[in-house]
Amino acid sequence: MEAITFLKEIMSIPSVNGRDDEGKVSEYLYTYLKSCGLRCELERIDSLHANVVAWMNGTDTEHTVLWNGHVDTVPYGELEAWDSDPSVPTIKENMLYGRGASDMKSGLAAMAWLLGEMKRQNKVPSCNIIFAATCDEECGGLGASALLHKNILNHVDEIVVGEPTGKNLGIAQKGCLWLEISGKGKTSLGAYPEKGWNAIASCVEIAEAVRKKVQQTTHPILGTATAQVTQITGGVAPNMTPDSCRLLMDIRLVPGMTVEEILEQAGKSGSEIEKISNGKFEYSVKICNNRGAIEIPENHSLVERFRRELRCDGYEPENNGINYFTDASIFRKENPTVPVLLFGPGDPTLAHQPNECVNLEFYEDAIKILKRVFWAEKQ
Repeated sequence: MEAITFLKEIMSIPSVNGRDDEGKVSEYLYTYLKSCGLRCELERIDSLHANVVAWMNGTDTEHTVLWNGHVDTVPYGELEAWDSDPSVPTIKENMLYGRGASDMKSGLAAMAWLLGEMKRQNKVPSCNIIFAATCDEECGGLGASALLHKNILNHVDEIVVGEPTGKNLGIAQKGCLWLEISGKGKTSLGAYPEKGWNAIASCVEIAEAVRKKVQQTTHPILGTATAQVTQITGGVAPNMTPDSCRLLMDIRLVPGMTVEEILEQAGKSGSEIEKISNGKFEYSVKICNNRGAIEIPENHSLVERFRRELRCDGYEPENNGINYFTDASIFRKENPTVPVLLFGPGDPTLAHQPNECVNLEFYEDAIKILKRVFWAEKQ
């Protein structure tokens, strides 16, 4: 089977997160990898989710690299915005269109196809390779979390994630913290706000203090850390002081920033408001999602191996960062210091967009680069 045909078949399997059975992509990958002679395992998590893991031993049995990609996609969005059916992979002028083309079925397919192809040819990689196709990356990371319980990551020395980088080197990624700030105040008639305590205003004040604290931190590649209120509920009626509020914040962390610092700032601001309220206000802070920021040194041997092979093809890769999270942030809970490199053929600016596509030349180039990095040329 050719690599492009393999990618088209994977893209033909609908795997919209929360709607489709993502596990069907994992089942397809399992069947392919098994037929190539690889040791692999399919794990059904529930009716919509499944992971597949495959192992290939290398000449250096003491060194193990994890290859990771996710099987799910985001929804199609407004179909009228697409020039073709997003559920049907369509080739036009060497671009393959369809949902998941860039994010990240092209990266996933490149890894899976190459691993199977090399096994069929009895080629041995320079190190042990574990391939993990995970589900639910676009939402809660259910698949990556399931792998944590299987002790697969205990002895992994490096991780390569096939997220869209346009063949550039993704050496940093922002973390993501979802913070829930809840407050209870005291209701009063809207004409006499001084007799009550506005829970919405106080929660917003805490959130604003957090935002200012977060945005003091910058990173040379990722830029400024960000924080914003994304959901808020509370209040009783237009003419009543709100006595309750639930507020959610989306915070994108950069390396060097800790969750503890953010919680400390929220606690400081909340305690000050509690003190001046004289018992009319109390608050709580809850972490709903916590994915840490990740960075690998640009002179790390893994980065240098990829850079060397890309330069051999006359391509000068950039050192890039991404603002969204990946499953690597979950994997690092098990192994907090493991180096992570993002490398894939997809275009990061097309992720989640109408007319998402991937350059098929980039896709085939990514396969060649992976092969040259992990398999000796003499083979």
